[in-house]
Amino acid sequence: MRVLVIGGSAFLGRAIVQEALDRGHEVTTFNRGRSGPDLSGVEAVHGDREVTADLERLVDGRTWDLVVDSSGYVPKVVGEAVRVLSGRAATYAFISTISAFKNFPAEQTSEDSPLWDCAPDAGPDAGDYGVLKAGCERAVEQGFAGNALIIQPGLILGPYENVARLPWWLTRISKGGKVLAPGDPAQPMQLIDARDIAVFTLDQAEKGVADRFIVTGPEGNATYGGWLEMCRRETGSDAEFVWVADDFLIEHEAGVWMELPLWAPAQPDMANFWTVSTGKAEAAGLRCRPVADTVRDTWEWLRQIPEDERVYGKKHKHGMAPEKEQAILAAWAARSA
Repeated sequence: MRVLVIGGSAFLGRAIVQEALDRGHEVTTFNRGRSGPDLSGVEAVHGDREVTADLERLVDGRTWDLVVDSSGYVPKVVGEAVRVLSGRAATYAFISTISAFKNFPAEQTSEDSPLWDCAPDAGPDAGDYGVLKAGCERAVEQGFAGNALIIQPGLILGPYENVARLPWWLTRISKGGKVLAPGDPAQPMQLIDARDIAVFTLDQAEKGVADRFIVTGPEGNATYGGWLEMCRRETGSDAEFVWVADDFLIEHEAGVWMELPLWAPAQPDMANFWTVSTGKAEAAGLRCRPVADTVRDTWEWLRQIPEDERVYGKKHKHGMAPEKEQAILAAWAARSA
């Protein structure tokens, strides 16, 4: 196939480009050239998707079988790309998010769950990340003259992760010592590798599927404790995990999710974070590699980057400051004494 990836130089977009190249597809990438280098073997077109003239230059003399939009966040912006690309490709695959569902994660979620209310031409101030992604989905489904394939990932990990949740944990655990571990070590999780999303997306596109899929790991494919143990094993660390209760962490103002990545405390508004239905995607062929493989491959990539050059998040920094971690650990030890 001839494949256009909008984005394509970072994390999931990069994984999609690599998978497409591995399958022998002809790949064009369109991005600003800021997030990372384009992979060898692609036709790299640099431009800004918010500039109509750049989009028109992209499509001049080109058509594709598939467009994968891995960098769309604002409905109005996505809608303009859809308008320009409509008729230039058979399928438009939009990478959305499970956060586009209105009642996630308080309630169990499937593809039939209601989305946030957001217009397909909404601007950047119409809501937060999940709300805007719901509007982007509508922009694709209502505006593209062809197959609309909506991919709604859950929690994504893997090499080249630029959100830097797993990279932060790997870095912290590699240093050893007493490590603050949040909540319940038996907490089931649902984790998926970016490379498995890439495989599934291209599989569906090659079959001409027009549908929507929640794409995440099967329920319970890891536990929080097991996941951190994988990090300890891969880094060869002597880290000692100190499991601190949810309510104590909240009392001491530990930042949910951000300061302790992937920590979703047992509260009503997060009750079903790790209970998402994956049956539809699995029936369509979704397969997930073992989480241990993802941890291993991510550490193999990360260890090549000097620690002082690692970036723990694109817009919002992940991870807890060492001083705060030690203060909470001291308070927990004092309470337990």
